[in-house]
Amino acid sequence: MRLSTKSEYACLAILELSEQYHSGYIKIPSIAEKKHIPRKYLEQILLALKRSGYVKSKMGNEGGYSLAKPPSEIFLAEIIRLMDGALAPVHSVSRYFYEPTPIESAPKLLAVCAEIRDYVSNKLENTSFADLM
Repeated sequence: MRLSTKSEYACLAILELSEQYHSGYIKIPSIAEKKHIPRKYLEQILLALKRSGYVKSKMGNEGGYSLAKPPSEIFLAEIIRLMDGALAPVHSVSRYFYEPTPIESAPKLLAVCAEIRDYVSNKLENTSFADLM
């Protein structure tokens, strides 16, 4: 598994909003500056996170973005899957994004990939953004 830049930035944005969870709405320039995320890219990421129910927004002077639920209820696996898709090293061992792949003809190699998937997904599915603060 390799994280895309989009996934990395999404995780950083969620982490910043987690750290500011009780501070109300946070403006895009503040998030972008603190986490070194290009503003235009951050806007796109926040829109995707909003459409998926992870963040909410408010217009106006007091507006910005905030988490739609507590940091303890948002897990790394959810955000990474939203941005990048499968956590598995190959699609043929993915639980959510299965597709046939050539290594299915090598059961022992496939088993190693499944073990990697299990370790990675277990770690990411059990690590909330509250854990990272």
